[in-house]
Amino acid sequence: MQELSRKTASFTDSVIRRMTRVSAKYDAINLSQGFPDFDPPAAITDRLAEVAHEGPHQYAITWGAQNFREALAAKQSPLMGIDIDPDRNVVVTCGSTEAMMCSVMTVANPGDRVVIFSPFYENYGADSILCGAEPTYVELHAPDFTFDEAELEAACARPSTKALILCNPSNPCGHVFSRDELLAIARIVERHDLYVITDEVYEHIVYAPDVHTYFAGLPGMAERTISCSSLSKTYSITGWRLGYVIATSEVTDRVKKVHDFLTVGAAAPLMEAAVAGLRLPRSYYDDLAALYAHKRSLFCDGLDRLGIAHVKPQGAYYVMCDISDFGYDSDEEFCVELCRRVGVGAVPGSCFFNAPENRFVRFHFAKSDEVLNAALERLAGWHDLMGRDA
Repeated sequence: MQELSRKTASFTDSVIRRMTRVSAKYDAINLSQGFPDFDPPAAITDRLAEVAHEGPHQYAITWGAQNFREALAAKQSPLMGIDIDPDRNVVVTCGSTEAMMCSVMTVANPGDRVVIFSPFYENYGADSILCGAEPTYVELHAPDFTFDEAELEAACARPSTKALILCNPSNPCGHVFSRDELLAIARIVERHDLYVITDEVYEHIVYAPDVHTYFAGLPGMAERTISCSSLSKTYSITGWRLGYVIATSEVTDRVKKVHDFLTVGAAAPLMEAAVAGLRLPRSYYDDLAALYAHKRSLFCDGLDRLGIAHVKPQGAYYVMCDISDFGYDSDEEFCVELCRRVGVGAVPGSCFFNAPENRFVRFHFAKSDEVLNAALERLAGWHDLMGRDA
């Protein structure tokens, strides 16, 4: 038989999803794959029950149901500080994963470069490679996970660089880019005429005093920004796979075509039900932020009591913990042993970094208080059970 694609030969399965399977194997508390264990807003699930009988059950318009796009535009326009036309500027996708893939495919030609901050969500490099583009990585320096402006300038100045991917708030490190940082990025991408593809799925999970600033809302950036997000984390519906792209009509006209050939369209009954979520009042988002601030305090304070070194996130719902004292050559081996010996699942941090990095594992805290407390009880044995010779 002829050889398979060289483009995908270097791919592995998702390490994040792999650790969910390892957690299940050892009956460990799964703090690896970041999905909530609590219910969506009642307004959404109540509407879903109605839609089950009323419909729609057939294809919606390829780029998203009209009422969904209108509700999304009404919600996001004041938040992002731009005027979003639901017909010209919005494409609904099958999760933010497809939104990002469509966006990279829309802007990148084979041989182009795409700049990615590291650590990064594992899909970004694969998105670039599948498009025939070459990822260029710029380090976010621990422990604050901030970037060096000169390093970013050098990466963006390389020949054939076409776009920069910006995850804000950042998965996995929880960094929230300040307005000054974003303005520095804006100056650089404008100087080198780059597109900025944003992943903003944690836009409503930010902890005071930090605030989320939408890149598209910065002066002069709406024209070059392709904003990607989803409803997954905001409404605790990760399994519904409802994402979207917001961009200029020139960009969305191309995104629509890519999306059509990739997936045809998002699920019509789920879009119909989710409209109720998009119309929730501002108080819902305030309550969501307060809920996650409580869970961050519960989990991070527990880690402090246990003497587990970690980086307190400014946004999202992940914590990076330092395992360098344990002496493991492989952080993935550490995570497997953590499931087996301690009964808690984590993600090896190396899957988020371009350069060799073995210091971190990532936990998430989008769980009930009972589950988080149970995980902390098990992690009390972290130091005794995870020694290399334990």
